[in-house]
Amino acid sequence: MSDSRRPATVPDELPLEGFTIGITAARRSEEFAALLTRRGAEVMLAPTIRILPLVDDTELERVTGRIIADPPDIMVATTGIGFRGWVEAADGWGEAEALVAALDKSRLIARGPKAKGAIRAAGLREEWSPESESSSEVLDRLLAEGVDGVRVAVQLHGATTEWEPLPDFCAVLRAAGADVLAVPVYRWNMHPDVGRIDKMITATIRADLDAITFTSAPAAAAILTRAKELGKLQPFVHAMRTAVPVMCVGSVSAGPLEALQIPTAYPRRFRLGALVRLITDELPRRSRTLRVAGHDTAIRGQAVLVDGEMRDVSATGQLLLKMLAKSPGRVVGRQELLRGLPGDSADTHAVEVAVARLRAALGDSKMIQTVVKRGYRLAVDLEYDEAEEPEETGDE
Repeated sequence: MSDSRRPATVPDELPLEGFTIGITAARRSEEFAALLTRRGAEVMLAPTIRILPLVDDTELERVTGRIIADPPDIMVATTGIGFRGWVEAADGWGEAEALVAALDKSRLIARGPKAKGAIRAAGLREEWSPESESSSEVLDRLLAEGVDGVRVAVQLHGATTEWEPLPDFCAVLRAAGADVLAVPVYRWNMHPDVGRIDKMITATIRADLDAITFTSAPAAAAILTRAKELGKLQPFVHAMRTAVPVMCVGSVSAGPLEALQIPTAYPRRFRLGALVRLITDELPRRSRTLRVAGHDTAIRGQAVLVDGEMRDVSATGQLLLKMLAKSPGRVVGRQELLRGLPGDSADTHAVEVAVARLRAALGDSKMIQTVVKRGYRLAVDLEYDEAEEPEETGDE
């Protein structure tokens, strides 16, 4: 049996044990979840978007006809799946050869290696692709070259929203004098299971997640749109700025979030495996461990580790512990704790019962001190005012 007083670490093979991670991806979400759970994490799944079939998209068919009739000077391909799907859709309309022939007359720019691969799979060749795989570097290059009077086709990611980054890309080119043709290579709409999206938003606001992840800009735009519809955009954004780390697969998926000054982290290589490695490295490093009554205590979104061991703490106990840990060592009054607990009880006895159950779950009643006539606090190993000497801390 392991030593219950060892430092709050977890085995190397389960570095994410105790962490709860939100996944907003629609594509490859099961693969993403499996990679995380294999490392010990719990996951909350809430796909935020649904991709609409390309072959049925009349707007794409119309734009494709324009490109075939009058090829653009420059074609910017932003995603491999989008460019490949566009050619496949054109094939369904009997226009694939004509589309490829038209694009062969254009200067092709690929935002990243996947777009580059899709271009080459169509029998075409890109002129240039940025090492950073970022739309901003593509934009900088085009502006440096000069685009006044130049006809530029830009592959969009999906539906246009106020948080979609590529419409800004197009707007900047237009402001510089370019004749921009937006190519909606696929469209997305809100996933019909909005209940799961709503739960993800609530879990983020309550800091029940240790991280929330995004693998596409439309997924980020969709959840922001839903939060706004619910009247919860401000607390949702605040939680991502202050309490719940945001991990993205790359700079494009981070765009809608960074536009709202939400800090994001993403790997140097914009790949799902690289994102998993980033999460595996970053979350344990960012995890805060408190020394409470001689115990190393890690309080996470939906779990508590005491001396490296998971404790069976109820949802109410978890919420109570987070309130006490917000300012470690500070006395939190019974009325304040009562307001933060679920239900509408006006009796502070509910707090006393919750504290007693939490003490039992933590395994050491001394970890939560009772301060006479004032409330409770975590017994963090810090100096405190002797005038606030706690009374005996056994079960009440």
